[in-house]
Amino acid sequence: MRPSQFTKEPATIDAQLNKLEHRGCIIEDRTFAKGVLEKINYYRLANYFSVFQENSKRYLAGTSFNRVLRIYDFDRRLRGKLLTYLEEIEISMRAVISNTHALKYGALGYLKESTFSHHHNHNHFMSRIDRLVEKNTDIKFVSHYKRKHAGDFPLWVMMELFSFGMLAHFFKSLHKQDKKEIADKHFAGAFSPSHIESWLESMAALRNHCAHYARLYANRIEPVPKELIELGGEPVPFRMDSGLFSFIYVIRLMYIKRAGGVSTLATQLAALFEEFKEDIDIKALGFPEGWEEILT
Repeated sequence: MRPSQFTKEPATIDAQLNKLEHRGCIIEDRTFAKGVLEKINYYRLANYFSVFQENSKRYLAGTSFNRVLRIYDFDRRLRGKLLTYLEEIEISMRAVISNTHALKYGALGYLKESTFSHHHNHNHFMSRIDRLVEKNTDIKFVSHYKRKHAGDFPLWVMMELFSFGMLAHFFKSLHKQDKKEIADKHFAGAFSPSHIESWLESMAALRNHCAHYARLYANRIEPVPKELIELGGEPVPFRMDSGLFSFIYVIRLMYIKRAGGVSTLATQLAALFEEFKEDIDIKALGFPEGWEEILT
C-alpha cells in the first residue's frame, strides 16, 4: 500500500451528533437522531445540512435535525417521481433512434463509421461497445447473441445496454439529416435537432443525479438545457438555468407517452410540495411563480 497522509479517525454516532450540536443544530430527540444516523450515513445527511450553513463552522439559527431530515425525505420522494418520467423518455428515445438508424443503415450499420457525422470518434465508440458487451456477458440476451450470432448485436439490441448518457452521445454523433428525421418523427417537428441534443444531455445528467441519490434541493445541475424561445408561437415564460425546474420543464416537453402525463406530474409535484410546505422553499428548486400553469 502507498503511504497515506489521511489522518482523520472515524467518529461514533454520539460524536457525530455532538458535532452537529456544536455547529448550532437543534436536536429535538437525541435517541431518534441516533437511530437515523444508524441507517443514513452521516456524510450523506451532512450534504443536506450544508444548505443551512452560515459558514464552514456554523449553521443558520434555528436549523433543526428534524427539518433537515424532512428535506432529505422530500428529496428522496422527488427523485423517485422524476425517475418514472425519465425512464419513459429514455425508452421512447432509444426506440425512435434505433429504429431510424437501423432502417436507414441496416441492423449493424452502427458498426460503420460512415453512418455518423465527422465529429464522431468511431474508435472510441467501438471500444465502449466492446466494454458494454464484456461487462454484461451474464445477461441472457447478451450471451445468446454471442453464442448464436457470433457477437453481432443489431442496434435495437445493443441499445438496451446503453446508459442514458451513451444514448445522448449516440444522437449527438448522428448526421444532421438523421437528427432532423428523428426530431420530426418523434416530436412532429416542434423542436430542432440541437434542442433534442441538448435536452438529452441534460436529461442524462438529471437521471444520473437521481439514480445516484444526489441532492436536488437547493442544488444546481449541469449542463443547462438549451433555451426554448417559443412554444407554439408563444414566448416561453421563463429562462432556462441550472435550477431543477428547467429540467422538469424539459421533461414536460419531451414526455409524450400518454395524454395527461405531464398534468399528472404537475399534480404530483403540487401534492408533494403541500405535504412538505413547512420545511421546503420551492424557490430553492428554481420554481418560478405560476409554475403549475407553465407545466400544464
